[in-house]
Amino acid sequence: MLAYIFRRILWMIPIMLGVAIVIFTLMFFIPGDPISATISGTSRDLELAREIHGLNQPYFTRLWNYMSGVFLRFDFGLSWNFGTRVTQDLMGRLPRTAILAGVSMFFSVIIGIPLGIVAATRHNKLPDRISMVISMFGVSMPPFWLAVILVSIFAVKLGWLPSFGIGGIKYYILPALANCFQGVTGFARQTRSSILDNIRSDYVSTARAKGVSERRILWSHIMTNSLIPIITFSGAQASRLLVGAVVVENVFSIPGLGSYIVTAISKRDYNAVQGTVIFIAVLFALLMLLVDIVYAYVDPRIKSQYTRKLRRSQHG
Repeated sequence: MLAYIFRRILWMIPIMLGVAIVIFTLMFFIPGDPISATISGTSRDLELAREIHGLNQPYFTRLWNYMSGVFLRFDFGLSWNFGTRVTQDLMGRLPRTAILAGVSMFFSVIIGIPLGIVAATRHNKLPDRISMVISMFGVSMPPFWLAVILVSIFAVKLGWLPSFGIGGIKYYILPALANCFQGVTGFARQTRSSILDNIRSDYVSTARAKGVSERRILWSHIMTNSLIPIITFSGAQASRLLVGAVVVENVFSIPGLGSYIVTAISKRDYNAVQGTVIFIAVLFALLMLLVDIVYAYVDPRIKSQYTRKLRRSQHG
C-alpha cells in the first residue's frame, strides 16, 4: 500500500511542473503587464520599471527564475497589486474557500446519495422520475446563476439572509446552496447508476433466492459494491465544488481565493495569478491523492496487486 501511495505522490511532481509552465507561458504572452496596470508615467518610465523588475528579460530566463523560486524556495513572489507575499495571501484566504467547498461537499453527499438510492430502488416510478428531473435541472444550471437567484429571493425580497460578506454561519448558507446544487444532482445520478448496475447482478439474485431481506441485500451487498464508482466520482466532484466555490465567492463578495484571482487578473498581477493557479492545482492533486488512497483501501484488487509485487520483489 505504501508503494501505491508513493507512486501517486511521484505523479504529482510532473503535474505541478506542467501546470506552472503552462500558466507562466500564458501570462507571459498575453497583452499587458503589471507595470502598465499599476504605475502611471511616460513610456520611458514604464520601460525603466520593467527593466528594474526584470520584466523585459527573455522568456526562458524569466521562466527559470520563476520555477526555481516556486519549487526550490517555495516562494510565489510578491503581489504587484496588494504589495504582500502571494503565499501569505493564499494561506490567509484559503480557510474561507475551504469552508465553502467543504460545506458544499457535505451537503452534496448527505443529500445526493440518499436521493440516488431512492431513485434506484424505485426505478421507473414517480420518485425516480422526480429525481432525474431535479438532476437534469441541476446539471444545466450554472452555480453563479443560481447564486444570483438565491440572492434575489432570500436576501433582497425576503431579507432572511445576508447577500455578501463574511461573518457567522448564516453568511455561508446561500453560497453553499448555490455551490452544492450541482454536487447533489451529480451524486444522485452516480449513485443511481451504480446501484442499478449492481442490482441486476447474479449475487443479488442468489441472495434473494436464499431468502435474504431486501434491506440487507441493499446495504450489505449492493451498496458495498457500488461504493467504488461513487468514491471515484467524489474526487472529481470535490474538484468541481472547489472551482465552484472560487466562482461563487465573487457573487457574494467573499474574500477567498476567487476574489483574489479575479482582482489579480484585472490588474495583470502575474505573481498572484500564477501562484493562485498553482496553489489550486496542488489542492486538486491532494484531493485526487486522497481519493486514490481511499479507493485503494476499498478495492481489494489494488491491495492484492501491490501485495503480489512486494512479495515478488522480496523473493526475487
